[in-house]
Amino acid sequence: MMKRFRLLFLLVFMIPGMLSAQDSNVVVDYGNPQKYVIDSIVVEGVKYVTPQRVISIAGFDKGSTVTIPSSDFSDATKRIYQQRFFSKVEIFIDSLYPGRDTVRLKIQLTERPRVSKWDFKGIRKGEKTDIQDRVKLKKGMELSDYTIKSSSDIIKRFFAEKGFINCKVRVEQETDTVIRNAVKVTFNIDKGLKVKIQRLNFHGNTAIKGRKLLKKMKKTNDKRFSSFFRLKSAKFVKKEYENDKNSVIEAFNEAGYRDARIAGDSIYYVAPNRVNIDIDIDQGQKYYFRDIKWVGNSIYSPEQLNSVLKIGKGDVYDVVTLEKRLNGDPKQMHPDVKKMYTDNGYLFFHVTPVEMAIAGDSVDVEMRIYEGKQATFNNIIINGNSITHEKVARRALFTRPGYLYRQTDFERSLRELASMGHFDPEKIMSDGGYNLLPNINNNTVDAVYNLEEKPNSQLELSGGWGGNSFVGTLGVSFNNFSIRRIGDKTAWKPVPLGDGQTLSIRFQTNGTYYTTLQASFVEPWLFGKKPTSLSVTAYFSRQTNSYYNYYQSSYVDTGEYMETFGLGVGLGTRLKFPDNYFVLYNELTWRTYKLHNWAYTFMFDNGFSNLFSYRIALSRNSTDQQIYPRQGSDFSFGVELTPPYSLFKAKDTDFDNMDYATKYKWIEYHKWTFNGALYTKLIGDLVLKTAYNFGYLGYYNKRLGYSPFEGFLLGGDGQSGYQTYGSEYVGLRGYSNYSLTPISATGYYAGNVYTKYTMELRYPLILQPQSTIFGLIFVEGGNAWGSINEFKPFQIKRSAGIGLRVMLPVVGMLGMDWGYGFDTPNTRDGSGGSQFHFLIGQQF
Repeated sequence: MMKRFRLLFLLVFMIPGMLSAQDSNVVVDYGNPQKYVIDSIVVEGVKYVTPQRVISIAGFDKGSTVTIPSSDFSDATKRIYQQRFFSKVEIFIDSLYPGRDTVRLKIQLTERPRVSKWDFKGIRKGEKTDIQDRVKLKKGMELSDYTIKSSSDIIKRFFAEKGFINCKVRVEQETDTVIRNAVKVTFNIDKGLKVKIQRLNFHGNTAIKGRKLLKKMKKTNDKRFSSFFRLKSAKFVKKEYENDKNSVIEAFNEAGYRDARIAGDSIYYVAPNRVNIDIDIDQGQKYYFRDIKWVGNSIYSPEQLNSVLKIGKGDVYDVVTLEKRLNGDPKQMHPDVKKMYTDNGYLFFHVTPVEMAIAGDSVDVEMRIYEGKQATFNNIIINGNSITHEKVARRALFTRPGYLYRQTDFERSLRELASMGHFDPEKIMSDGGYNLLPNINNNTVDAVYNLEEKPNSQLELSGGWGGNSFVGTLGVSFNNFSIRRIGDKTAWKPVPLGDGQTLSIRFQTNGTYYTTLQASFVEPWLFGKKPTSLSVTAYFSRQTNSYYNYYQSSYVDTGEYMETFGLGVGLGTRLKFPDNYFVLYNELTWRTYKLHNWAYTFMFDNGFSNLFSYRIALSRNSTDQQIYPRQGSDFSFGVELTPPYSLFKAKDTDFDNMDYATKYKWIEYHKWTFNGALYTKLIGDLVLKTAYNFGYLGYYNKRLGYSPFEGFLLGGDGQSGYQTYGSEYVGLRGYSNYSLTPISATGYYAGNVYTKYTMELRYPLILQPQSTIFGLIFVEGGNAWGSINEFKPFQIKRSAGIGLRVMLPVVGMLGMDWGYGFDTPNTRDGSGGSQFHFLIGQQF
């Protein structure tokens, strides 16, 4: 019977593949390897990893053939080690039967200790959370030198990005006395001092001043006073510094110095937490364009291409601007050649500028164009619309299967999806929100839109102070409603959603003094085929002069009240001319005012006033999204007309001696309004909003004069403590409500013309689907007059202040502003100076 031989194969990092015999009586013939069939494999010493997985990693199988001796065993040991699960790996030949050509193997393992607790010390709680998100360490992980080193490096990089470039990490390991083969690991972090740049000096830059070069460095700055207003930190971050050095060279390239380079730089400490940086620049010679030739162009002539390029002979050799004019500017400040082609279907177009000759200070450039063939859209894929029906998202797109590819149509589609309000606009406009998959073989492209639903239905349950009393409000707005699914019981979760319609109901009351009920419905795509919107609104309000008698502990009804009934129907149509951003809106409105002993708001106390009006408005909205637009504009011009009833009466009608109830039984006026806002992206997400608003309420008959209804109330937050009809509220911060509205000789508000100017600097704090929060700084000015003859557009009341906006999907827009009014209000009881304003559901 053959003796039982036992061979040990141990992988050592310094000598991989080492083979030795454990028994001194065993002689391994290295010069005569033999093949054996594996009879069985036993794995010992494992707890967290299954034996089957170890065998699979080793590459052995029962019944397979192995050569002894050979590198098969050292290779298997190496593969097991590479998993980092084990601190020791041994493979034994447990039994060897040369006569039967079989072998039994045993794999003996020692598992690395598992980590029962990871901890971080020496840092704040918020920093600890951020680091945990980066290192992604979990309980139960195996402990290895690789894990310790990689995690320490991540921690150092994290703090280096914040300016702590001397951060040190010391790792402690403690044996867990409760869990077998487990340890507790603690990262002791010493951030050190935050290192900032005291002074950044440029040398050799005779062509461009150092201050301009500092502006070019987006993330690197020094502590000089001139840098304070650029809102950049002076912390030193090595990675950003390297990137900003490229920006410095780019500044010289823009000025024509194509050979500019950084000859050297030095960073040295002037204090434990301060460094100076010296940058030596070799700017070289300044160059100019000479001859510019186009090669490969058949669609557009050289003259057409040059009209877009706008670079000619003798211009400074600015390669940065050249690249923007050829392939596009992220800010889209100028047209470019690439957009010219891609808007005509040439998706595969590319252009390469090649320097053909350099003579003295002049450069000849050849523009080599590859036009390719026109591409068409193939598949239009929409992902992530878990609530909104696909047809609702698809009908908003300007990209359709079979359509010619146009870059403008694709960008417009993204803008429409972001503006719908159903999806996260930040996700849509980011790189992960869309994808183009071109296929050059068949000249097609698939467009993929990756959407992320966000909750946009709103519930309003609030209380406030208005009209010297407490006002309670209950309202609900379903902004993605589906009226066609009302009969579907499975759709009530809690209400039918998905068709993009809006259903709003709002009830407001404070008991006996004031009550209002309003309901509205909007279908953005009437019949679901064309972008024609239908809106229907109905409302009722009742305002009384009842009051609470504290002595009798009951409300007293004085019999004085005003009731308003109203109904409005509107149609909006997207136009194709001048462009498809324009919308034409038409609306018919019927409203009735019923007054009984009501001597508080209008010119008469008892009677009915009826209003029937037609309104037409032309608007154009090209903003990139609803909540926090960064670019684009929003303009609207509207005219509201009533029939000129007084012109149908006899010429000798005595309006002066007519009682007010008869005089204003049928309300007549013509009303002109203009609202415009322009959004400009300054730096990053910093946005400048400029706006202008104008309104004029005119009359048909001079003897009848201005209507007592539908005038403008200017000043304050632009909101009433309770919703009433008959006036248009216009906010102007820094003043009390309505305090900039003139008072007529009869003692009533008489704002028949107004103007308002606004400049607002906005910066986002949070941009998430769950909430959007941004701060703002504003300056505002405006005024109201009783007659168009008194209108002086630059005789305004001025204010300035700061504010905060919070957009919550459940309740809508919330805001708080502090403004300071610099001028005297128009009303005797009005006030300027320091004013706080609160708002809900409205943006200035």
